[in-house]
Amino acid sequence: MSESETTPEEDVDGEIDAETEAAEAEAEADDTEQSAVEGALLFGVWDVSEIEYADPSTKRYLNVTPIAHTMGRHASKQFEKSEISVVERLINRLMQTEENTGKKQRTTKIVREAFEEVHARTDENPAQVLVEAVENAAPREETVRLKYGGISVPKAVDVAPQRRVDEALKFIAEGTKSASYKSPTSAAEALAQQLIGAADYDVGTYAINQKEERERVAAAAR
Repeated sequence: MSESETTPEEDVDGEIDAETEAAEAEAEADDTEQSAVEGALLFGVWDVSEIEYADPSTKRYLNVTPIAHTMGRHASKQFEKSEISVVERLINRLMQTEENTGKKQRTTKIVREAFEEVHARTDENPAQVLVEAVENAAPREETVRLKYGGISVPKAVDVAPQRRVDEALKFIAEGTKSASYKSPTSAAEALAQQLIGAADYDVGTYAINQKEERERVAAAAR
């Protein structure tokens, strides 16, 4: 056998070594990122190291980190959105309209100004207020449509924790848009109102109102 030829065993060993090196490089990158994150502040102002959670079911899906823009690092990974900071997820949700699609720097500025407004009004950490708002606005029940023959019947079902967080962010974003669209109220001010109202469980707030309506309909369909 010539020197350029390799056996199947050597090919397998080479693939294993390459996979091991890639895994080690990824782990090293994660460690480097973690060390860089420790001690960092959200928007350079807010400490997120001591966030408190009242709802144990959604705690796993309410990740709060100082990083508000991960450059789409987790976009291709299924369910990896739960590892992204809830602040960035709020930013992404606010962009999901025709007018704001892709304007992440602009939307990040809106969220940063809203956080400053929340702190000015409540004298609390706005990241903590956001977590409380999401916990309060997350619906626990909703309805699905079951078909029996040609008849469609609503049926109440429990909402998965990950979907609860998704729906709460959706309600907050919709409330922000409805309060600021063609209105003298700025988007940052409207978002601050939504966060404070949802954190205080004010039924007059759009997010809480939608959650109560969703649960009312589900209760009627039990």
